[in-house]
Amino acid sequence: MLAARDSGVESFILSVEELRARRGFKWRGFDDDVLPASGADMDFAVADPVRQAIARVVDSADYGYPLRAGESRVEAAFAARMRERFGWDPDLGRVLVVDSLLQAFVACLLAYSRRGDGVVVHAPCFFPFLEAIAHTGRRALHAPLVDDGSRLASDPDALRAAAAGDGARVLLLCNPHNPSGRVLTRPELEAIVRLAVERDLVVVSDEVHADLVLPGARHVPLATLGPEIAARTVTITAATKAFNISGLRCAVMHFGSAELQTRLRRLLPTHLLGAVNVIGADATVAAWRDGQPWLDRVLALLDANRRRVAAWAAEEGIGHHAPEATYLAWLDCRGLPLDGTPADALLRDARVALLDGAPFGPGGEGRVRLNFGTSEAILADILDRLSGAIARARAVA
Repeated sequence: MLAARDSGVESFILSVEELRARRGFKWRGFDDDVLPASGADMDFAVADPVRQAIARVVDSADYGYPLRAGESRVEAAFAARMRERFGWDPDLGRVLVVDSLLQAFVACLLAYSRRGDGVVVHAPCFFPFLEAIAHTGRRALHAPLVDDGSRLASDPDALRAAAAGDGARVLLLCNPHNPSGRVLTRPELEAIVRLAVERDLVVVSDEVHADLVLPGARHVPLATLGPEIAARTVTITAATKAFNISGLRCAVMHFGSAELQTRLRRLLPTHLLGAVNVIGADATVAAWRDGQPWLDRVLALLDANRRRVAAWAAEEGIGHHAPEATYLAWLDCRGLPLDGTPADALLRDARVALLDGAPFGPGGEGRVRLNFGTSEAILADILDRLSGAIARARAVA
């Protein structure tokens, strides 16, 4: 189905026809004349080692209760990946394999806070996390990111103000950040460390986009910044975003201390969190262990695409800072003469689906999130459509 490149490595580029034939929400959730750039899937075929791992399970009909040992365990693949990529040596005995990051986050909310307690979050914030905070009866304490002219920066004073009131128990760190694509620097992280220790906060560190850091930035796992912060940090991550396998439902939690692990186990019986299916587990191991050549090629395309989006946004007068990680562009459309919210107007007038910024909380109004994890040709079509709609809106303004 996929054409081979001269290098002998399979091409990961999928055509519009191939994408529309799939059953995922991104391409099936809109009319056929819409180009979707909203959902957080990339428009690429998965790495060949991942496909081979899935095929082995299917070909052998190996669907019984699993027994994975050694390097075939998700826990071992996670630890090896962290050592290789980030110089972090997590404790295998403190790794819990779960269904998804949201499941992990909700488990942490239940284990480390009570109904009515506050959760400190950067604003804007990935909206399913805000929904989880509300649905569990907790309160989001927003610490706005500050636009310093070149990026959205973490503001220690805003974080301190958010955590100052009674009832702050948990701090959610999303790094690399969704939706801005920021990769927090060591000084930014050290300020968070000081606050967490001073206020006795448990930190849930979502690092799922760490493998999608682009040239010019470097990811630092929070748990590597010393034993004091490690002991109060639960790191949650997965191969799903970087390797385009979100539907296979496999993620990990790493507890920075036995005390954190015990508190969660005491509250949540082991079987309540369930178990990951064998295909998701094997695909995750294959991705982390053997998928880097594929990911290197994807990152090169994402780097080119982010530059193209940044140049386009500058030409259109749209507020934007090029992301340092992820395949997500955060666009400030408040200066455009659009009728309605930017997402609604551009879906109607450009037939491009973008994600509305308002659900991301303070700092999201008038913004949209654009997924540029696609081919150069599809991205060009998306940007051309958006430019046409913006030009028409300006003509009648």
